[in-house]
Amino acid sequence: MQRLEANQTEAFRSLDKALRGEILDKEEIEELFRVPSKSEAFYAIQYASRKISESVSRGKAEIHGQVGINIGPCPKNCQFCSFAACNKVFPEPSVLPTAEIISRCLDLEEAGANAIYLMTTANFSFERFIEIAHEVRNKLQKESVLVANIGDFSYEQALELKQVGINGVYHALRLGEGNTTAINPKRRLESFAAAKEAGLILGNCVEPVGPEHTVEELVEKTLIAREANPVFSGAMRRITIPTTPLSQYGMLSEGKMAHILAVVRLAMGHHILGNCTHEPNVHGAVAGANLLWAEVGSNPRDVAGETHRGISVKRCREIYWEADWEVLSGPSQFFR
Repeated sequence: MQRLEANQTEAFRSLDKALRGEILDKEEIEELFRVPSKSEAFYAIQYASRKISESVSRGKAEIHGQVGINIGPCPKNCQFCSFAACNKVFPEPSVLPTAEIISRCLDLEEAGANAIYLMTTANFSFERFIEIAHEVRNKLQKESVLVANIGDFSYEQALELKQVGINGVYHALRLGEGNTTAINPKRRLESFAAAKEAGLILGNCVEPVGPEHTVEELVEKTLIAREANPVFSGAMRRITIPTTPLSQYGMLSEGKMAHILAVVRLAMGHHILGNCTHEPNVHGAVAGANLLWAEVGSNPRDVAGETHRGISVKRCREIYWEADWEVLSGPSQFFR
């Protein structure tokens, strides 16, 4: 039996290039995405991803905790999101009391989360978010990392986020943006630039990935993610929300997602420290994901106002143990 099938030879050359710290081009990334499932190169890609992730993060994985602040019908109508008005999951808006938001952030901090995220729907009042973030920042330890996961924002608003004590933002140009969402892709990129100009640290991800997405789409979004120069990237699968238009496509397996997140890791280069997968799973962590999220409150992949899909910091730590990762103690090294 030959060591390699002919169509995998180029993939191994790209693997060697990525392991040396060289930047892969568009064609090389596409070749890696096209590697057949369960082939030798398929597993070699995941091995290389794990090796790079361990090297750049000094063998330490991270757990970030997110508090979903509100629910309600969002006019951005992202078809993959339970908050989309068109999906009619949450017909009435509601917001967690500030005291409850603070309590949940403190619980995540005490549990050992390396960063705390505040997440809202895209149409949530920016002024109200600033008020909440200010209250949260004042209650957290000074060294704790606070991250915003909100809708698009201007440079002036990015400065406000910075001034109120937000360390960084999670922001992504999603698969299907402008088609399965009512958001102009250009607006997402403007938010990337605003965050950078204001001195906010950016994290992003190739998401949400479903069976309907082509290799060409994955390559395009991977390159956009890399060009944004985030501190972490990675890949998140689309979770099916029942009765929504995208439910007809089903979901990708965790095994296939491990391959995708590994290719994204190789494409990012060694200067980008973090590689996330979501939702947390052992297969992804084995394949090089050094960032998992714990979640409380609302969740755009859940039909319950209080998420049943989100897991705890403790459970994330158990997943890393199963995957032979050591978890960082203290503030995130990605957001330094």
